[in-house]
Amino acid sequence: MTDPVSRTILLLDIEKYSDRDDVEQSYLRRMLYDIADRTLEAAGIDEPQRRRADRGDAVMELIDANASVARLLRSLLTEVPAQLRATNRMASSSAQIRLRAVLATGYVAIDGHGGWVGSDLNHACRLLDAELLREALRERSDDFVLCVSEPVHAGIVRHEYAGIPASDFHPVTVGSKNGPLPAWLHGPVPKGAATGSGAGGRGAEGGRPVPGGTGGRPAPASTEGGTGNTVAPEAAAPPAAPAPGPQFFGGSPSFGGSLVMGDQTGVSGGWVGGDVVMGGTTGPANGAGTSAGTVTSAGLSPDAGSSADRGGRS
Repeated sequence: MTDPVSRTILLLDIEKYSDRDDVEQSYLRRMLYDIADRTLEAAGIDEPQRRRADRGDAVMELIDANASVARLLRSLLTEVPAQLRATNRMASSSAQIRLRAVLATGYVAIDGHGGWVGSDLNHACRLLDAELLREALRERSDDFVLCVSEPVHAGIVRHEYAGIPASDFHPVTVGSKNGPLPAWLHGPVPKGAATGSGAGGRGAEGGRPVPGGTGGRPAPASTEGGTGNTVAPEAAAPPAAPAPGPQFFGGSPSFGGSLVMGDQTGVSGGWVGGDVVMGGTTGPANGAGTSAGTVTSAGLSPDAGSSADRGGRS
């Protein structure tokens, strides 16, 4: 295997290629090659600067790192849509060609069988095959959708080079078997798609899912009414306080200065004057009782006089 070298990676794929018959597929492949050649020529990339791999319904281009990535990106944004319009205008409905494209950079090596090897190339292929990119093309009236890798966005797009409006690119996250891949989609993001901010998790929008989440972490606080205000999970209510009212656990209770002593049983309604004992008496033989229940103010008459005015026991 050769040592890996830096390359610009361009991938182009035909939508619904396998739905066509053999004659239509042959025609679509010719159109794909023609569009790729014209786009690279418009970007000033000659044949010695690129190497092509045929993937049936797709084409892969490895481009010399000295070629201008900004110029290639401008060509993809202008030349490919123009070529597609011209081609589809003259083609039958069954021979319409629509393309998904990925532009990335990274290190690629060539193995002993002439195959291309590299994790950066693998990531680009997974972006091309992502459902998000397919859905974006399905939702558009035009015939082309483009996604760029995070390094291309960081090195080219965000700097607003001429003909490359950064505001037209939106962060997305593409799931893969090796984890989430940040990327940037040109044009509107499909409805319900996972969006993000690219590397570093900057400025997630639309509630981007946490990358690599396993469910082991607590659920994040929700947002209230779409205003962005964080709402913490509702705290559990504290235990209810005991019902108001005096409670006695031994000794002689006193109300308003009058000591309650002695045996009083069988009290049912009315005003009670004298010594009241609830639940019987225990303790010394001198008659001093203890209350075994709860006495509330409901058992006292609000306009009652002294025990001497009312008499002894009820």
